Amino acid sequence: MSTEEFRNEQQFITGLYVRLDALRDQAERAVRSALAEPGSGFQARLERDVLVAEQSGLLSALNSGENGLCFGRLEFSDGRDHHIGRIGIRQDDPDRTPLVLDWRADVARPFYLATGHHPMGLRRRRHITTRGREVTALHDEILDLTDTERTGLEGADADAVLLAALDAARTGRMHDIVRTIQAEQDRIIRSPHAGVLVVEGGPGTGKTAVALHRAAYLLYAYRELLAKRGVLIVGPNPAFLGYIGEVLPSLGETGVLLATVGELFPGVHATGVDRPGAAEVKGRAAMAEVLARVVSDRQALPETVPAGSGEDSSVVPEPALEIDHDDYGTLLLDRTMAHEARDRARGTGLPHNLARPYFAFRIIDALTEQLADRLGADPYGGPNLLGPDDIAQLGKEIATSTEVHAAIDALWPPITPEQLITDFLEDPTHLDAADAELIRRPATETGWTPADIPLLDEAAELLGEDDSARRAARERERLERIAYAQGVLDLSQGSESYEFEDTENEYLAAHDIIDAERMAERHEEADHRSAAERAAADRTWAFGHVIVDEAQELSAMAWRLLLRRCPTRSMTLVGDPAQTGDEAGCGSWKRILAPYVGDRWDLVRLGVNYRTPAEIMDVASAVLLARHPGFEPPRSVRSTGVRPWAGAADDLPAAVAEAVRAGTPAEGRLAVIAPRPLHEALAAALPGVRAGAEPDLTHTVVLLDPRQAKGLEFDTVLVVEPADIAPSDLYVALTRATQTLGVLHTGRLPEELARELAREVPSA
Repeated sequence: MSTEEFRNEQQFITGLYVRLDALRDQAERAVRSALAEPGSGFQARLERDVLVAEQSGLLSALNSGENGLCFGRLEFSDGRDHHIGRIGIRQDDPDRTPLVLDWRADVARPFYLATGHHPMGLRRRRHITTRGREVTALHDEILDLTDTERTGLEGADADAVLLAALDAARTGRMHDIVRTIQAEQDRIIRSPHAGVLVVEGGPGTGKTAVALHRAAYLLYAYRELLAKRGVLIVGPNPAFLGYIGEVLPSLGETGVLLATVGELFPGVHATGVDRPGAAEVKGRAAMAEVLARVVSDRQALPETVPAGSGEDSSVVPEPALEIDHDDYGTLLLDRTMAHEARDRARGTGLPHNLARPYFAFRIIDALTEQLADRLGADPYGGPNLLGPDDIAQLGKEIATSTEVHAAIDALWPPITPEQLITDFLEDPTHLDAADAELIRRPATETGWTPADIPLLDEAAELLGEDDSARRAARERERLERIAYAQGVLDLSQGSESYEFEDTENEYLAAHDIIDAERMAERHEEADHRSAAERAAADRTWAFGHVIVDEAQELSAMAWRLLLRRCPTRSMTLVGDPAQTGDEAGCGSWKRILAPYVGDRWDLVRLGVNYRTPAEIMDVASAVLLARHPGFEPPRSVRSTGVRPWAGAADDLPAAVAEAVRAGTPAEGRLAVIAPRPLHEALAAALPGVRAGAEPDLTHTVVLLDPRQAKGLEFDTVLVVEPADIAPSDLYVALTRATQTLGVLHTGRLPEELARELAREVPSA
């Protein structure tokens, strides 16, 4: 019977790919046809661009289904029979009958949740394994034990498909887990959209994969909402983003923005490196108040005493700025005048740059009053001799004076975020001497660091952007388009001929059905960029949902940045406080979230380690348990029977090179994880291996530091000089392997690691 089952499934898979090819061909032809059509008029071009965008998105989703298009089948006790796949495909019939159901559809849930105790209406669940378009394996699970029909494909081990996937060689890129989602993972993936959901899990629990599949599910279930606002996924480093970059496209989703915190300020790419301790200072929550005070300092009052004042008086003159006006001599912008203008501008509650016009207008008014009093004074003590029109003309001349504007700029200058933070880092104020020295950076030293990005974002909030000139220019352009459109309509109406008047039939002309403003709007350029593309260029973009991986590593200032990006607080936070390694990291979920959402957040924990064999997990856990006795490591589902090994070396680079030659798997990937200061020497000893901020994880051998290894996995891992790695980072490094782990060192091993490696394991 099993041969017949294979034949039937192969026949179905073959037909499914025929349908996929037909749909893909239709989409390709639609795109080519649309692009070949030049389009006459704005409406035609708009329709063409919309069609191209829609069909290109469909084509991308169809291309994602090429590998592993269908991976399951559900046979229900009531006779229903559905195939499950990574995307939904329908037949070309009047009823649009489903051929394969999208894994995210509600009817597909039994594939992940049904058990013998709770079969959810299933009699049989089939796992289908394919290579390309060929069925290579079938595995059946009987859910209805009263059903005696058998196919011969039933397996004694219900987890055989999962274990086979876990044992597969790594490629340097994360794969989707859509075929092997476990029940606890499915419940998290399909959790409701609203609010903050924290997913905590130790190494290998699949929390990153769960977060990515949750993004795919939300985009499926809340398509109308999230397609407009987009989903942001924040990762710890560029290597990690490269590692996960193919997961969502493989599930048919491409409209997601993946970024590190260092990439979330448009126009700035943070590639610099902070000196030790600097990132922690920059990341403190108190930096928000420090920067607010720095901005306040830029709203100055006059300090200069007018030249020649007070010579015949014992009274000290009030500080003032002297403004040399070409036509009216010297004007005095005194401290009282500036103080009143500053209070008025601050009273608006607007950011610095947006409040600046209020300051400027008040100064101009005050100087106008001063000049009017001087020029219009009646020598006999009567009322001012200048009339309202005269005073208004003086005001215009003051308002256009370059000298007056220079004085205003000196007291309330327009500032960019980059300028403010550059100046602040060159001369850090409102910090104690030690912290100031840690973050001090000369203005001549270029290169923003990731810890600078939240400071830039905070500065942008405090400063605001005065875009009144740009908006005025856009309005002028709009009025010009309307005037042009009105001219076209007038010309159309004026060109009508009434020589042969038709009294019986009435014909509509353009001016009868559209006005000039609507006509002008139809000729505006439309923005066809995806939500992710538009969001990447707009600092103020509000995302529909934000997912943060390794969330425990982010600083308080980084959280301020992220929560601005998600005012609805619809977020999924993924991490493990036990793996907190960044000195600026908040670690505690309560510490992260309390200032923003109080206790209105949900926490779920993943407790099963699918990646790390028990033999390796025992060693890694010992490192953390020595310092955190209450720590509970995740439970490994796999055991390889191979214990981690350790070796001492006199010539470390040579020993590492030899271990790499001996341990590189025939298929899969090997990672050398070592402290950054060792990378240059190790890279020199490893042919074809290079160190850097963005390693190519598809290479057979890669060299990483412990922070770069976060969230990644490899078949074999070689940890070098563990005594020079912080305990939390060492825990990360030791848990990256799916098969074998080795340790090389020159000095002594950390005590807890040495003790666990030397421990004798009782034979089975």
